[in-house]
Amino acid sequence: MKTAVEELSPTRVKLTVEVPFKELEPSLQAAYKKVAQQVRVPGFRPGKVPARIIEQRFGRAVVLEETLNDALPKLYGQAVDETEVFPVSQPEIEVTKIEDGEQVEFTAEVDVRPAFDVPDYEGTEIVVTTAEVSDADIEAQLDGLRQRFATLTGVERSAQNGDYVVMDLRAEIDGENIDEQQAADVSYEVGAGSVLQGLDDALQGMAAGDEKTFRTTLVGGENAGEEADVIIKVKSVKEKVLPELDDEFAQLASEFDTLDELKDSIREQARRNKLIDQVMQSREKALDALLDKIDIPLPESALNAEIDARKHNLEHQIAESGLSREAYLRLQQTTEDELFADYEENSRKALKSGFVLDKIVKSEDIGVSEQELTDFVVRRAMQLGVAPNTLAQHLADNNQLTLAMMEIVREKAKTLIGDAAKVTDEAGNEVDLKAIYTELNPEQEQPEDEAAAEQPAQS
Repeated sequence: MKTAVEELSPTRVKLTVEVPFKELEPSLQAAYKKVAQQVRVPGFRPGKVPARIIEQRFGRAVVLEETLNDALPKLYGQAVDETEVFPVSQPEIEVTKIEDGEQVEFTAEVDVRPAFDVPDYEGTEIVVTTAEVSDADIEAQLDGLRQRFATLTGVERSAQNGDYVVMDLRAEIDGENIDEQQAADVSYEVGAGSVLQGLDDALQGMAAGDEKTFRTTLVGGENAGEEADVIIKVKSVKEKVLPELDDEFAQLASEFDTLDELKDSIREQARRNKLIDQVMQSREKALDALLDKIDIPLPESALNAEIDARKHNLEHQIAESGLSREAYLRLQQTTEDELFADYEENSRKALKSGFVLDKIVKSEDIGVSEQELTDFVVRRAMQLGVAPNTLAQHLADNNQLTLAMMEIVREKAKTLIGDAAKVTDEAGNEVDLKAIYTELNPEQEQPEDEAAAEQPAQS
């Protein structure tokens, strides 16, 4: 087989492949067997029709077509491997010549990863946030704990922001009650920001036993998007009471006996989190600095596929929410135009990042060990709330293990870039990433736990 490569643009090539007919022999024999199974010829059992009879009855062209259908995908893959092009889209294949018994020629046009050089990234100067823990950080954590252990106490007054009300709701359109837009004993925090516009304003000042009607646009169900009158009846108003910050609270909310011990633990965990954040920032910012130095033309097909995947995910999220499109976007505090603009920008960055990281993976010969793959599956399973074995089987059944390994090696390449940078914090102090790794994972020279330091070991 002989392959010639023609560059149509920086992101698209045309492969012209010449194949001696003898290389098609396995596919030719498979084609005869397949056609023999599909046809019925008197005097012959299914699958036992001789090749010469098939050609006499149905023509050689039928067999050649089946042969090429079987052979071309394999031959295309072989041509890609031999020429070392990196396809990023499905090829457009056209058979340009068939000389029966002699040779077959076909062309394949495909978008490819463009050629580019990765500049030196050693010593890139980047600035990350400081790892200093403030009293405000501790107070924020303690407040979060207090919120979790808060109690609700009934009050004999009108509702205010932060109060919880229990209410019944129903909706009417032109005076007609809508069955699916009714709900009883709904608990809601006033001021939380309901997708039902006008609800928070209506609840302000309402007390137990009060009833009020306000006009709004329905956000779910068959009448989503229609104007309706919503009638709310408040059944009770409760205020949130936070526990006192004392030793008793420390014993309730943690394994510690005193509030000071709890604060010390929070301070230490906050410091660890800030160190982890410094590590993550160093990698992201070092990669961003590297990307800024490289101009890479992006294949339109790959970019569009990336954008379409994000749009498809949006449609899935809207469907899962049960909200109208307008209500969902309002809940996300964005518009469709803003969202799609973000999709394009993020897709461009993701595609460019992937190209650069893949090039570093290849140049540095970064690989994936069995243990790293196992650790990845365990971490991802924890994030998804499924059993590791279940996720591993799903990845294997859906041919996604290669994608998992690609994610691992790209993260390792990003680590390489971050570790090569010269990192300082906003106060001008040098940040020693290796010292952070040692502190977070004292038993490992370079931590592998992504949850602890996001620092996979290098192979």
